[in-house]
Amino acid sequence: MKITTALSLGFFLGTIYLPGAIAQQVNGTLGSPSATTTIDGKQLPPPPPKFGGVINETVQGSKTWWPPRVVPPKGAPNVLLIMTDDQGYGVSGTFGGVIPTPALDRIANAGLRYTEFNSTALCSPTRAALITGRNHHSSGFGVISELSTGFPGYDSIITPDKATIGTILRNNGYATSWFGKNHNTPGFQYSVAGPFDQWPSGMGFEYFYGFMGGETDQWTPYLFRDHTQIFPWIGKPDYNLITDMADEAISRMKQLDAAAPDQPFFVYYVPGGSHSPHNPKKEWVDKFKGKFDMGWNAMREQIFANQKRLGVVPANAQLTPWPDDLPKWETLSADEKKLFARQAEVFAGYTAYTDYEIGRVIQAVEDMGKLDNTLIIYICGDNGTSPEGTLLGTPNQYTAYNGILKVPVEEQLRFYDVWGSAATYPHMAVAWSWAFDTPFKWTKQIASHFGGTRQGLAISWPARIKDVGGIRTQFHHIIDIVPTILEATGIKAPEMVNGIAQAPIEGVSIAYTFDKANANAPSTHKIQYFEMVSNRGIYNDGWYANTTPPHGPWVLNAPLPPINEYKWELYDLTEDYSQANDLAAKMPDKLKQMQALFLQEAAKYNVLPLDNSQFARAIEPRPSATAGLTVFTYSGEMPGIPTGNAPNILNRSFKITAEVEVPESGDGMIVTEGGRWGGYGLYLLKGVPVFDYNMLMLLQARWAGDQPLSPGKHTIVFDFKYDGPGVAKGGTGVLKVDGNDVRTLQVPKTVPFLLPADETFDVGIDTRTGVNDQDYQVPFRFNGQIDNVTFNLGPTQLTAAEDMNVREATARAHD
Repeated sequence: MKITTALSLGFFLGTIYLPGAIAQQVNGTLGSPSATTTIDGKQLPPPPPKFGGVINETVQGSKTWWPPRVVPPKGAPNVLLIMTDDQGYGVSGTFGGVIPTPALDRIANAGLRYTEFNSTALCSPTRAALITGRNHHSSGFGVISELSTGFPGYDSIITPDKATIGTILRNNGYATSWFGKNHNTPGFQYSVAGPFDQWPSGMGFEYFYGFMGGETDQWTPYLFRDHTQIFPWIGKPDYNLITDMADEAISRMKQLDAAAPDQPFFVYYVPGGSHSPHNPKKEWVDKFKGKFDMGWNAMREQIFANQKRLGVVPANAQLTPWPDDLPKWETLSADEKKLFARQAEVFAGYTAYTDYEIGRVIQAVEDMGKLDNTLIIYICGDNGTSPEGTLLGTPNQYTAYNGILKVPVEEQLRFYDVWGSAATYPHMAVAWSWAFDTPFKWTKQIASHFGGTRQGLAISWPARIKDVGGIRTQFHHIIDIVPTILEATGIKAPEMVNGIAQAPIEGVSIAYTFDKANANAPSTHKIQYFEMVSNRGIYNDGWYANTTPPHGPWVLNAPLPPINEYKWELYDLTEDYSQANDLAAKMPDKLKQMQALFLQEAAKYNVLPLDNSQFARAIEPRPSATAGLTVFTYSGEMPGIPTGNAPNILNRSFKITAEVEVPESGDGMIVTEGGRWGGYGLYLLKGVPVFDYNMLMLLQARWAGDQPLSPGKHTIVFDFKYDGPGVAKGGTGVLKVDGNDVRTLQVPKTVPFLLPADETFDVGIDTRTGVNDQDYQVPFRFNGQIDNVTFNLGPTQLTAAEDMNVREATARAHD
């Protein structure tokens, strides 16, 4: 029997359809292997249909019946959702910047450009809101996971009542995949012990190829395929993740097209560019040689003029004033100008390189003949440009993360020729970040001002959007992307997922703007709060009120006023696009109204309790499988243990004892954590025992024996006595073999706060970068047998305030 009506299908599935219900679409004969059906989507996964065949005592006279395969509604588009990292409104050429972004241009010219689209001001909160369609506090990500606290808006847990767009589309017949950055798995769930419900696989993505955490270097990334760490750069000297990611996405789409050409795909594509470390290939840096010699102030003026010319800011928009606490270009020395220009050249190369590889992915969609019915959403940045490089920039971001905020210019210039290469882990000076957020004030982390939250957005869908090259000025927010995708695909938000009632989607669809007739229609997004570490904002139908940041995010450990004593500002955005004219003093009643509205929205969306302790909240206890342990024992080869699950040797005495069996010509890593940018390793080098301590590339301490170890069993010990109390004190280390001291060495300083967050703790091998490239090259697998390696940790020799500083730095490194 061929079923073609919604009524008969509903009867067959044991459901009743009321007048006005959306008809399900069935293709083929139900029960045949080729039959497909759409679902109403209210319950995911859908309940299994009743068996429609015949079952007798034997197969004779019995009739098979296959459940129909679930597919999206007829004509549902493919979806390619792209978002770059740490790129403010003035970065891309598409929105007036001086860095060409032809892939973003392509989407804008084939579709629409949005000039009032907003993020949350920080990476993982924006990403949680993007994939759930709910505000970041509603999704548990009021801050990054490393600052999580035990309140619903801040615990970094996307609860099961907030199914992601991946889960919704997958259960409606889409092939789902995620490429690039994942900063939505809580740090305490990174290990092989899981749980995996908040890894991409648990959030509805059938395939994941990307890195975990806030950042990674692009030459030797902290990379995973699904749940397994992988190392594709080994033996590939030209490797870069920006290209590899594009290759993987293109390959995946081609495989899907070959296996199921009619099945639509959902690709979530989120590269690490342009988050630090800035790691473009050299040819991309070379393209920008000399392009930033004019300096950040002149560049800002140029960007603003471009924005006016392109129409991506209103004709009456004002360029906000340059802050007093950032230097003007003309006040700099020749060496400072040379260094800072180089920093911008590398950032620009990284940005352009990232866009180029995105362009290859878009071209692959066209080459497969699928571009016409593919909805492409390209968001330029998950927040404003990052100010985390300090006032001077740095060739190694981990110096800044460890509180070393002023690496001298002359020292940085030593890295001039290799800036951005695998020999550096670089970031740029804050003033560039401010300038790349033109025309607004402030930067990433600052949720009160559009310098932290305004993003360029372009959307194309050739089969649907006909006003190509159009500009849309409606106010919208990152939570509006999920409802836009759902409307475009004809899929309803579910009421139940895995038996759990779903919280409402909090965003609104942008799809009404696709029609030229609605080019100037009022925005359907009427109210939107903003909050990050008590920097607050509230939008209401063209009006905007916000707090004034007490200081820049690059200022560490500065005192903060009580939360209820922050100064507030008020803007009429219909006349003041860039927050240039504060009306608070002139309109106190309007300001009070807006402040009351903020508190109303804050209570509604889990923003409370407000907390301005910034990175100090990193000291809060949170779940951990190893919290409180002081003895750790490992045996055999054991790579890839996340830093949060590894023994922490910083700011304390410790002892490492390795029981090993050494072969003839013993060689290789016994145990290591960290790598090129800071860390330690205990290893045999041509039989000689070595303990190497790399203090953030600033100091290399090396304990080595005098002769190779003979074949057989040996006990190697490294015993370090810390000169505490206090942070980053020195100490004395003794390397011992079979109970005999072979080398004693004192070091004046140690790493104060953290080792590289995207390196892992490895036993028997070194999986990413080495702590001493002159001694060995990874993977440096140990060629003997490791019976056991034991760490004995002494107490941390820190005051409560110092411990808080350590935790703050750890959180900043994951930001």
